[in-house]
Amino acid sequence: MLVKKIFFLLSCFLFSNLFAQNNSFQCYPTNWWTGMKWNHVQIMIYGKGIGNATGYMINYPGVTLKKSHRVDNINYEFLDIVIAPSTKPGILKIHVKQKDSSFVINFPIKKRRPGNGNSFAQGVTSKDFIYLIMPDRFSNGDTTNDRIAGMRDQSLNRDTVFMRHGGDLKGIENHLDYLKSLGVTALWLNPVIENDMPERTEHGYAFTNHYKIDRRLGGEKAYHSLVNAAHAKNMKIIQDAVYNHIGSYHFTVLDPPMKTWLHQWPDYTNTSYKDQVLFDPYASDKEKKIMQDGWFVPSMPDLNQGNPFVANFLIQHALWTVEEFGIDGWRIDTYIYNDLDFMNRCNKALMDEYPKITMFGETWVHGVLNQSYFVQNNFNIPYKSNLQAATDFQTLWGITDAMTKDFGWTEGVNKLYTTLAQDFVYKDPMRNVIFLDNHDLSRFYSVVDTNMLKYKAALAWLFTCRGIPQIYYGDEIGMQGFTTPNDGHVRLDFPGGWASDGSDKFTEAGRTVNEQKIWIYISTLTNFRKNSSAITTGKMMQFAPVKGEYVFFRYDSKQTIMTILNTSKENVNISIKNYSERTNGFSKMKNIITGEISLLEDFSMSPMESGVWELEK
Repeated sequence: MLVKKIFFLLSCFLFSNLFAQNNSFQCYPTNWWTGMKWNHVQIMIYGKGIGNATGYMINYPGVTLKKSHRVDNINYEFLDIVIAPSTKPGILKIHVKQKDSSFVINFPIKKRRPGNGNSFAQGVTSKDFIYLIMPDRFSNGDTTNDRIAGMRDQSLNRDTVFMRHGGDLKGIENHLDYLKSLGVTALWLNPVIENDMPERTEHGYAFTNHYKIDRRLGGEKAYHSLVNAAHAKNMKIIQDAVYNHIGSYHFTVLDPPMKTWLHQWPDYTNTSYKDQVLFDPYASDKEKKIMQDGWFVPSMPDLNQGNPFVANFLIQHALWTVEEFGIDGWRIDTYIYNDLDFMNRCNKALMDEYPKITMFGETWVHGVLNQSYFVQNNFNIPYKSNLQAATDFQTLWGITDAMTKDFGWTEGVNKLYTTLAQDFVYKDPMRNVIFLDNHDLSRFYSVVDTNMLKYKAALAWLFTCRGIPQIYYGDEIGMQGFTTPNDGHVRLDFPGGWASDGSDKFTEAGRTVNEQKIWIYISTLTNFRKNSSAITTGKMMQFAPVKGEYVFFRYDSKQTIMTILNTSKENVNISIKNYSERTNGFSKMKNIITGEISLLEDFSMSPMESGVWELEK
């Protein structure tokens, strides 16, 4: 009996040495979880010569190896596994047999994160207020990660608008209380994934490894910490997804798994940026292909989402990110340039796994019909998008015209009115994200030539109109900048985010009188909005502008809010009887900003004056 036991132990020892762990091979995804609906997982193994393996073996209760895929490049192998619902967490050992040796690759199977839909994957709704941050330009909370040895970009120069400045995730976490006091309920961060490119990487849209958080931002540890800290303060995290393209130094570009991993052309072909060809009934197939398969810019190769291996890689990464970090929603970059059938698959996979998660896509187009084509809409057409919402560029163009152009039949504030009048095309326009600017647009305070009345009017519209309001970091203190001569000028550092800054705009003491006025105006509106059922979940009624005045109401059975913008160059008289459908039964109105209560009767408004009132009995 003792001899048999010794023989058994010796056999186990020899077997374990035969299949020694090999850490030179990487798995993507890096792990998976038990109990996921997406339990048919495709593991991409990357490492020198992995495709020369003569066989693979898995011996783990509940996990089945269905198929291995040999591809063009011998440095890749794709394994299809199925994880049964009964599978227990642990380390799945992938036994790799080669001609002269064998080894083991460890693939962790984890227990799922608790709180799906409650403590994470909560989604954003019209009850939220989104604050957009470019991490490199907000605050430097950890100077030790300003430069990372071995990364291609070693620049760090705050005197330029192009190079990295050193902001990071710790810097954001340090200022969560500031953001909460402003009324923020959700943070949207420009991409945090590794961008190991040689230059101009502060924006984050050129991924080089999907499964690494950029170490110059603090890496995975800092991202976990930020998400957890935000959730502890009842704030949500929206991650920026980039499915359309990757950076030219992504490992799958430098060493492609197969010839069809990227969209290839005989000569470099840029996208046409012509969204119309995707729904034009008379469009050329050639022009459709150029629009969707052309590269966004030369340094960002276009992923071929029609390749099932690429599709699985991207979808699994999206699921993995939600489960690993506990994010609550997605903003999807360059949405209209993706393969739209692929996007429907990806969106569905996320919604199936996380029923409350929300997604809104960048739809930088012109025209409500154009924009609504890419989201859930009421059209009876062959292509039906399942994207829940858009970044609403159409209302942006409308409020911009209202603040910068004279009133006319279709011009000025009538552009805004007409845009909103077309909301019937959307399945749910309340899900659209409305905004005044972002990292690619001129600062709105500069667009209105730092006119405080115009800026306040636009903000009054933003925080009371239908949809989910979003501002860009620094809007709350009137930061300025145009995209000419380049967009770096709208990505300047938030003053006070660096220890050497001469002033600290995170504090009232550090703000100028004008900056404090803007800050108070926004925080008053946003914190009122939080508890306003009429604004966050109520209906909307707007009235056609006559002389440049724009009047709309948000209302429900509990509350009525009245917003008025006088966009004309003259005084206008507001006749309450013109709005009796919504004002009947009320006798007073309370100014949301000042708290002043006055009789609900006719009054005059000066040029560019605006106001938000709660009506009272």
